[in-house]
Amino acid sequence: MAENGNGNVAAENGLAKIQTQKALNGICHDDSGPTVKAKTIDELHSLQTKKSAPTTPNTGNTSPFASLSDQERQQLQLQSISASLASLTRETGPKVVKGDPAKSQSQKVDHVHHVTPPTIAVSDSALKFTHVLYNLSPAELYEQAIKYEKGSFVTSDGALATLSGAKTGRSPRDKRVVKDDVTESELWWGKGSPNIEMDAETFMVNRERAVDYLNSLDKVFVNDQFLNWDPENRIKVRIVSARAYHSLFMHNMCIRPSPEELENFGTPDFTIYNAGKFPCNRFTHYMTSSTSIDLNLARREMVILGTQYAGEMKKGLFSVMHYLMPKRQILSLHSGCNMGKDGDVALFFGLSGTGKTTLSTDHNRYLIGDDEHCWSQNGVSNIEGGCYAKCIDLSREKEPDIWNAIRFGTVLENVVFDEHTREVDYSDKSVTENTRAAYPIEYIPNAKLPCVGPHPKNVILLACDAFGVLPPVSKLNLAQTMYHFISGYTALVAGTEDGIKEPQATFSACFGAAFIMLHPTKYAAMLAEKMESHGATGWLVNTGWSGGSYGTGNRIKLSYTRKIIDAIHNGSLLEAEYKKSKIFGLETPTSVEGVPSDILDPVNAWSDKDAYNETLLKLAGLFRKNFETFTNYTIGKGGDNLTEEILAAGPIF
Repeated sequence: MAENGNGNVAAENGLAKIQTQKALNGICHDDSGPTVKAKTIDELHSLQTKKSAPTTPNTGNTSPFASLSDQERQQLQLQSISASLASLTRETGPKVVKGDPAKSQSQKVDHVHHVTPPTIAVSDSALKFTHVLYNLSPAELYEQAIKYEKGSFVTSDGALATLSGAKTGRSPRDKRVVKDDVTESELWWGKGSPNIEMDAETFMVNRERAVDYLNSLDKVFVNDQFLNWDPENRIKVRIVSARAYHSLFMHNMCIRPSPEELENFGTPDFTIYNAGKFPCNRFTHYMTSSTSIDLNLARREMVILGTQYAGEMKKGLFSVMHYLMPKRQILSLHSGCNMGKDGDVALFFGLSGTGKTTLSTDHNRYLIGDDEHCWSQNGVSNIEGGCYAKCIDLSREKEPDIWNAIRFGTVLENVVFDEHTREVDYSDKSVTENTRAAYPIEYIPNAKLPCVGPHPKNVILLACDAFGVLPPVSKLNLAQTMYHFISGYTALVAGTEDGIKEPQATFSACFGAAFIMLHPTKYAAMLAEKMESHGATGWLVNTGWSGGSYGTGNRIKLSYTRKIIDAIHNGSLLEAEYKKSKIFGLETPTSVEGVPSDILDPVNAWSDKDAYNETLLKLAGLFRKNFETFTNYTIGKGGDNLTEEILAAGPIF
């Protein structure tokens, strides 16, 4: 090149290089930069990706990675992941390949060990940098899913639509927990318990099978993330999976570490090996199908075989938190949680169809979380970093927050969409009725970040009573709160499931029996202690029927229920006059602003009083029968009195 007479640079082909001239005032926007010295597209892309990679501020010598190069840092991460994958049932495990396998292996790497790792030896299955795809971004995971996973597409809203395979929901009958000398006495076993036992040896057989499968793949996805927004009590989790879909799902559902936190992550507290579609051996002891979800609390590990449904990881970790947190005197809860602008926190418990998501989502209040929480000495904290919302019949009008959260980065499971426009039809149940969206909690506009709050002021138990005999709202004492918390009642109505012709009561202990590890009375006792210590009030809110059972009466209007919830939040319901109901002994208010008084006492809304009394006795009998599972259980030494107190809070004939 050579300068021409005007000072411009002329290219060798005779075309002048365009330059931005400075204005007379000396101000100009110069977006030019140094020439990129790349000879190939691959070199250019390498520079591009390196330039766009997040950087971590150098904090001196506090970080064990501070003086390491990018390659050395990758090697340390690989060493840690290899230790996680190493087989402990035979002498060999995955090989750690240091650096580029094509280059000399003589380079020495100083490793930082937080604990003594298992012996890493050479095997036929070798991990490489290209083998482990570590904490990829959503954009990178989109690329992996669309390119390599059949059934993955980008929808018109920018979400990743994908399929979970043959299993479109959890498989609770295939979930196993290792029963050893410790868990035998600590966990809830037997009738009513979700914990189905297996032995440690069988767990290791399944672990070996999952790890061998993961090591045989061209690549595996690894997520290092956190659970629990309370920094004093957060748990480090590592998820090793075979699918980009699973990695993006957990990226959304767990708490995402900052680059600096990732560099200092160290050894995980719990690890999941998700082999996805690869089945267990059905002839292995304890196996009842080709699917097996196995928890070993002593080893702090979980193995998934024979199912690609991502919810198994989410709820498996929730079960782990139900075990680990009570050991720290922290109550783990299957609940929604929001906070008013004055700092008043409310917990919402409820089974499917009770309105937990709808009522905990309030534009006048901050959302702390929609599903899983901890209540510690510091207050409440969300366990997760995202939301897992049902999508069936989703509409912008009914659920605007969820609708708007479905965008780039969101995972849509098993939805049906237009082949050309990629617009999702949320009413289509062709694949399953259990269609879901998983998105980061910051996609909700009124989410409180970080997701923590002070001690709850109100504990709201939601029941959709299709029998139509429970009051729209009742104030509970501590014993009643424990009783109804342990019961976890709602009712299925005709049409919701095949074969249901009339209302059927369903009970789920602690409003999440499938995930609890200890006996329900232990969680209830912790709830009562925390409510008493911090002055929280318990409420039972019926979002179901009034004036008759399903088919005769009418569903309580959502506007009335919202008025009741508002009165709970603002404290006005505490000032109301109350009277005690028959059989259940519930304290019901005589008036609530904006709610017709004639429905507050359910008997008034029934035209056939005899039918009301008959139905009330029927429901009370169902409560009593359900509670027989817990009557013979004592909470430690001298726990009989507490059990008797809870029993006395139930229906009295």
